[in-house]
Amino acid sequence: MLNILITGASGNVGMEVIKALIKNQYPLNLVAGVRDIKTDEQKLLGYKINFVRFDFTDPSTYPKAFQNCDVLFLLRPPHLSDVKKYFFPLVASAKKLAIKHIVFLSVQGVEKSKIIPHYKIEKLIVESAIPYTFLRPAYFMQNFTTTLHEDLVNKKKIFLPAGNAKFTVVDVRDIGNAAAIIISETNKHINACYELTCHEKLTFNEMANKLSDGLGVKITYESPNLLAFYLAKRKEKMPTMLIVVMMMLHYLPRFQKEPKITNWVKTITGDEPITFEQFVTDNSMLLIK
Repeated sequence: MLNILITGASGNVGMEVIKALIKNQYPLNLVAGVRDIKTDEQKLLGYKINFVRFDFTDPSTYPKAFQNCDVLFLLRPPHLSDVKKYFFPLVASAKKLAIKHIVFLSVQGVEKSKIIPHYKIEKLIVESAIPYTFLRPAYFMQNFTTTLHEDLVNKKKIFLPAGNAKFTVVDVRDIGNAAAIIISETNKHINACYELTCHEKLTFNEMANKLSDGLGVKITYESPNLLAFYLAKRKEKMPTMLIVVMMMLHYLPRFQKEPKITNWVKTITGDEPITFEQFVTDNSMLLIK
């Protein structure tokens, strides 16, 4: 039986990967790599999964977590951008302990954005010669239930420096389902890269309109300049590095080619990707409170 280590197990994507693996009853031994086992055991209560302490910022936790690990599902915590400091030793440890495959949660368009951490992490993995699969998802619909949630609930507003740029989007449930299938049969996905999107491109103004229609509440969209965005978020005590990441994620697409819509979700899972309207319907109670 293969041993699968899931990093970020209690987060949005990690949870969906675990749910999909358990739902489909793959014959795998699932291990959640978490910083605080006691806390995360409660979050994952009811799931048939083992736990091991794993902290991206503490390399001493790598050997035990990686021991006997066949497949590593790896993601980058949003607050960690120093690839050399955190991911160079991680990938080196994975190679030393003979991890057989890494499924890395990257981002769509990474190959054209050498400035973002995901590009450098992908490069590290390729150079390690560990077989890999890179999942390159579009903009998470679930950002509206996490990073953007406070503005949405308290101000009925989307406040981002994205202008009229169009974004491809994807529901993390589709990412979880695709990742679970790949993890269960990595031999079919060796050194492959998949961009995961739904079948539509949307501006944030269009997303605001769809949120308004689905929630029955008027949601507006405001696109500030970078300075106004930075000052507003610092006033809210958002960490500076996270503000910078959000500016890169939302501002730079204004000057780039529109991202592509792909069919990889259906190709991998056999199901049509979840639409933005369906996401709003399924999360309506969470999105308005």
